Amino acid sequence: MNPWLLAWRRFLRDRVGVVSAGVVVAFIALAAASAAGLVARHWSEQVGVSYAPPGFVQREISPEQAIARAAPRQDYGIVYPLATDTTEIYTSMAQPEKVGGKVKALVFGADKWGRDVIQKVIKGTETSIVVGLAAAALATFLGTLFGALAGYRGGWVDDFFNWLYSVFTAIPYLLLVLAIAAVLGQKGIVTVILILGLTGWTGIFRLIRAEYLKHRVREYVLAADALGASDARRIFAHILPNVGHVVLVQLSLHVVLFIKSEVILSFLGFGVGVDTVSWGSILSEAPSELILGMWWQIAAATAAMALAVTAFSLFTDAVRDALDPRLA
Repeated sequence: MNPWLLAWRRFLRDRVGVVSAGVVVAFIALAAASAAGLVARHWSEQVGVSYAPPGFVQREISPEQAIARAAPRQDYGIVYPLATDTTEIYTSMAQPEKVGGKVKALVFGADKWGRDVIQKVIKGTETSIVVGLAAAALATFLGTLFGALAGYRGGWVDDFFNWLYSVFTAIPYLLLVLAIAAVLGQKGIVTVILILGLTGWTGIFRLIRAEYLKHRVREYVLAADALGASDARRIFAHILPNVGHVVLVQLSLHVVLFIKSEVILSFLGFGVGVDTVSWGSILSEAPSELILGMWWQIAAATAAMALAVTAFSLFTDAVRDALDPRLA
């Protein structure tokens, strides 16, 4: 029976894997819908007042209470610098349902500029998922190509790619990414994808090279050589399908890695540009918001990121178990 069909059947028996695959597909579909403009099209519009709270925790307060809460605090002669922002927030909460055409409560609140947090997180999902998938595809392609050439050809080709691998791994991965990002600055999504993809292929290269070293001396490859198959055909038509499970698992693993890497870069200010929103850029606003007690934006972004990363990780584990012939 076809080994891929057997792997599919093993995967379907894993309930956790099936559920996580459904969540992964849902996130990818949400990102595609956002990119197509079907959802979160107006995420940048200021539909609410500044820091409009979530509707499920909205509490009406009187103007007198608002003035009392917004009064600048003075303890031992110290005036708190956030008093002005706090005054604006509590004063807006004491106004009618709409202030200047802007609502004072949204489903999951608003950010400092009055933008809907839900739409903002959905748009951030698009950015983070696109970066993770595209960078993982680029890194997997490079790692597979370099590993196949090095493992199959050997000699000076293997020496060259091993030298290149040593150069990239001589510097810790995160430090290397941050250094390159700091030099290039915020250039947009494509730049982040290139930074992550061009630096993240080393682990895949090492595994694929080892697989090709093992398979190039096996009987089916020697038989193909005896029948006159070219090197390219033996590399890509004979050996590659037999190491495809390793490539697939590494692709899934690197999607998770690059989503987290993009979040770190954007959080530190080296990721996507200021006109683009992602989970990392949303989390970068958290310190100033938490000081004011505005928790809903960081809660929404953290929940979305945690769910996506967990689903991708469980899906990867399920795929790895399904493709492992020792578990058949």
